Amino acid sequence: MAWYDEAIFYHIYPLGLCDAPKENTYAAPVHRLNEALPWIGHIKKIGCNAIYIGPLFESVGHGYETTDYKKLDSRLGDNADLTNFVKECHAQGIKVIFDGVFNHVGRDFFAFKDLQANRENSRYRDWFCNVNFGGNNEYNDGFCYENWGGYNLLVKLNQHNPDVKNYICDVIRFWVSEFDVDGIRLDAADVLDFEYMRMLRSVANEVKPDFWLMGEVIHGDYTRWVNGDTLHAVTNYALHKALYSGHNDHNYFEIAHTVKRLYEMGGNRPDGLKLYNFVDNHDVERIYTKLNNKAHFTPVHVLLYTLPGVPSIYYGSEFGIEGRKEKFSDASLRPALKYEDYANALETNSFTQLIAALGKARQSSPELSYGAYRELLLTNRQYAFARELNGRSALVAVNNDDNAADFHLAASGCSSYVGALSGNRVNVENGQIHVTVGANSGEIWLPIKDNCSVDTPEKQPVVLNVSDAVTEVPPSNTQEAPVQTPDPVPESQNVQETAPATATPAPEPQPAPAAAPVSGNDSDAFERGKIAGLQEAILAIMEKNGPVTDQMRRDVEANVYHDSLINWVKSFR
Repeated sequence: MAWYDEAIFYHIYPLGLCDAPKENTYAAPVHRLNEALPWIGHIKKIGCNAIYIGPLFESVGHGYETTDYKKLDSRLGDNADLTNFVKECHAQGIKVIFDGVFNHVGRDFFAFKDLQANRENSRYRDWFCNVNFGGNNEYNDGFCYENWGGYNLLVKLNQHNPDVKNYICDVIRFWVSEFDVDGIRLDAADVLDFEYMRMLRSVANEVKPDFWLMGEVIHGDYTRWVNGDTLHAVTNYALHKALYSGHNDHNYFEIAHTVKRLYEMGGNRPDGLKLYNFVDNHDVERIYTKLNNKAHFTPVHVLLYTLPGVPSIYYGSEFGIEGRKEKFSDASLRPALKYEDYANALETNSFTQLIAALGKARQSSPELSYGAYRELLLTNRQYAFARELNGRSALVAVNNDDNAADFHLAASGCSSYVGALSGNRVNVENGQIHVTVGANSGEIWLPIKDNCSVDTPEKQPVVLNVSDAVTEVPPSNTQEAPVQTPDPVPESQNVQETAPATATPAPEPQPAPAAAPVSGNDSDAFERGKIAGLQEAILAIMEKNGPVTDQMRRDVEANVYHDSLINWVKSFR
């Protein structure tokens, strides 16, 4: 078992969080990264035990046009600031991974500057792809080269060059020795050469026990990247798409079938394909913005924390803030936040309370990290499954309907369960628990230690409140105060507003008849979900390459043929 098997990530885009200037003047360091130090305690309090932070290193603008891999971006501070940040994270039991942008560099990168100065005589001419001294570009270099995403600002590295490989390996070793980093997220991993990634994995195995490599991959057979020779995990864009559209369309079939396909990819084993799960990040709109029914924030996050994989929260989304894709900028997805504005969020913000409760549930239940997945119930609007480990099960039920729903869930190994969010206790009768899940909500039912007929792992489920976890299960005639379902934020709130919302009690759910399975061809729904996922992947790649016009978007939406869409995705590589 490695640390990342039980990780709950908090994703930080530091140039945004710390309100750094959009362009780097390479002036004296400004120690903005120190403003992130108070956030470490908050991150721990909401149940996260790992941070993915980046990009971090000297760059021109948004951070992904690296100009010095061994120097913290001067807009954030100096190397001592980064060393101190990681040290403080480790002191609080939090692992840290950096963004590794190893596919391309910025034009101020030392090797490219040498190429500009010495042209054909540069010792670094073969560090870059397809350099042509008979061509030119908009910078009037007197030569042209292969770029990334159509932008000459991003110069593509020659991944086959042994000197480039050795340099990147040296960078990784430097990050470990200088900053004590615990892993790397590989930017644009879906276009990295596989031999190049095997080299990175070899270095990862060398530098530190359980050093984690996770890659950004939009779409495809994830097992091509996730295996013993290349990466430990990749970004789970397939589940990301299913989680929001499955709620917007009241179509739990899309989510369940996506989970089933991914589980099958991993050999139907919980450790077979442990992907990096998320509902939003620095490249896509905030989940609260995407949801048609804002109350679905709760079931979406219940699934994020309980489905197979490693969950991640993007900074600010635990407060329910919004962020919308703009035509020529991702700035609204990467806002500056002041810690003081959210210091009391755990007491006042219902979104934060939910995320904290889910984090504690995940930490207290080994079934949610290691358990096998088994579907128990599936309709368009209700979905339930078990995570099973050593004869015990954590049971999860979500409901996207505007009415409460009854569930009869198969339970084994224990005679009673407790709701992680509500504190309600329920007994097993005839091999089942009978529970009611409120409208647009969800619950995690954890087995109670003292009432199990199987050996108990070291970690035990506990009744969860928005405050610290209680160590004893209450008697069956008592009930802990429930974690309130987040209230929708008014439509007028936008991403720039930083004052935390005040939580108000959610209405008590009313009992409803047991949910009946929905008739119809669920495989058709799954096929539609695959098509929509491919279309979204294509648009995401296009947006990385430059502005997407309305006509381009219509062209993608009009293409509903699976093979054609697959070929379209491949054409970007």
